[in-house]
Amino acid sequence: MTMVLGEFREVSALVENLRPEVTNVTNVTSGAVAAKSAEDQIAVTGVLESGAVAAMHFRGGTSRATAFHWEINGTEGDLVVKADRAQWWYGGTQLYGARGEEGALTELPVPARYQRSLTQWTGRSAEPACSVAHEYALLRDQIIGSLAPDEDGVPDFRHAVRRHAMLERVREAARAGRKVTLAEQGA
Repeated sequence: MTMVLGEFREVSALVENLRPEVTNVTNVTSGAVAAKSAEDQIAVTGVLESGAVAAMHFRGGTSRATAFHWEINGTEGDLVVKADRAQWWYGGTQLYGARGEEGALTELPVPARYQRSLTQWTGRSAEPACSVAHEYALLRDQIIGSLAPDEDGVPDFRHAVRRHAMLERVREAARAGRKVTLAEQGA
């Protein structure tokens, strides 16, 4: 989200483990149950550096309803990103949008420039390996000098450090039960 809309200035959060036991997925027929300590519900609200308000809810488990739904409402229009799986980064996302007086969202095609030189993946964006291949292509372009550092979202170590600092501030907000300003720790 931050690579699209920018960084958080402040966050409030609720983090819970509502399913402390899970069924062994490698052998579902056995019915074996294991304890789980990882949180499976993460609700974050906050203000972005731009002043926009953001609200997110990540949940574990499966859903028969909406696996992934991201709605961006702006002054000039609306965007909706949907995916059939909660792990949207595996591919298979659909983008819808409308501007101005348009009454309904319509599906928007992904511009060709985002496909890079991955012609062998044309029409296969729903396959999990496609997003991995795309990231490697971005990295290749950065290494050979056709893509400047920090352009087009090639994650690097600095990106990872910033994300982990932000996630720690989200955890802090959840533990403290209060709003936390990210600038306090340079997140």
